[in-house]
Amino acid sequence: MSTVDRIEVVDSHTGGEPTRVVIHGWPEPPGATMAERRASMQREHDHLRRAVVLEPRGHDAVVGALLTPPERSDSAAGVVFFNDASYLGMCGHGLIGVVRTLEHLGRITSGEVRIDTPVGQVSATLDPAGAVTIRNVPSRMLHQDVSVQVPGIGEVHGDVAWGGNWFFLTEIPGLALALEHRAELLRITTQLRDALAAAGIVGDDGAVIDHVELFGPPTVAGADSRNFVLCPGAAYDRSPCGTGTSAKMATLHARGTLAPGARWVQEGILGTIFTGWLTESSEGLVPSIVGHAYITARSTLLFDPADPFRSGIA
Repeated sequence: MSTVDRIEVVDSHTGGEPTRVVIHGWPEPPGATMAERRASMQREHDHLRRAVVLEPRGHDAVVGALLTPPERSDSAAGVVFFNDASYLGMCGHGLIGVVRTLEHLGRITSGEVRIDTPVGQVSATLDPAGAVTIRNVPSRMLHQDVSVQVPGIGEVHGDVAWGGNWFFLTEIPGLALALEHRAELLRITTQLRDALAAAGIVGDDGAVIDHVELFGPPTVAGADSRNFVLCPGAAYDRSPCGTGTSAKMATLHARGTLAPGARWVQEGILGTIFTGWLTESSEGLVPSIVGHAYITARSTLLFDPADPFRSGIA
């Protein structure tokens, strides 16, 4: 970090889940595609990822988003999402936060905007009243009714699906999805993720299943279910999870219980909701998600050369 002494960010939250958008100070990553830029960030600037999202400047729930020039001529910007553990392909709540941040910066107004990500171009529509509708990458179920043995829990059945990230989606009877039980929920979902890896259950091309999503009955009127989502690393998603809702809708469609165009209302662990639906296209099943984000801060992160935690507390 010898050449970086400050980074400017805009913070927001979407349904309670924080997004920290880097707007200045991070060296522009080289690469013709967003995937190449993400790989460059991982090779050359991982210390900046840790410094921006980890303590003492952040915490394990913060999702970072680096804005870059767009990859495609019809996109307004490129973005690479990252968190306490690594880099993400896409991030639903984060994209909603990015759209509101671009509005806050005066770079967009209400209407449609396209944004490039490492897993493809996505689009979003900003409503004049502040709601953001994102159009995600095509989602699908890869494996149905996968069985995995989890120490202390037993046999768990669930689905493996893609929603911009890889998910294992399941319900565990008798397990209450309540915020006061988050320590237990984190323990169980971490055990599940470890068991999936140990069993060799992976996504396409051996991709790690780094998100685990539990479902249960809703507590909010009008919602279809409540979820708890373990993110890569040690954090849980405070929002209903945009890519997780996309993956959930793909599994419902594969099972014949969610038709294209039908609304699915997903409640998160804080009681906030995303509303989603699927559209059939030549690319596949494309999820749309509606949510709200709120700007919480615009600040400058400072990096003192003498600071022993200049690159974050791992």
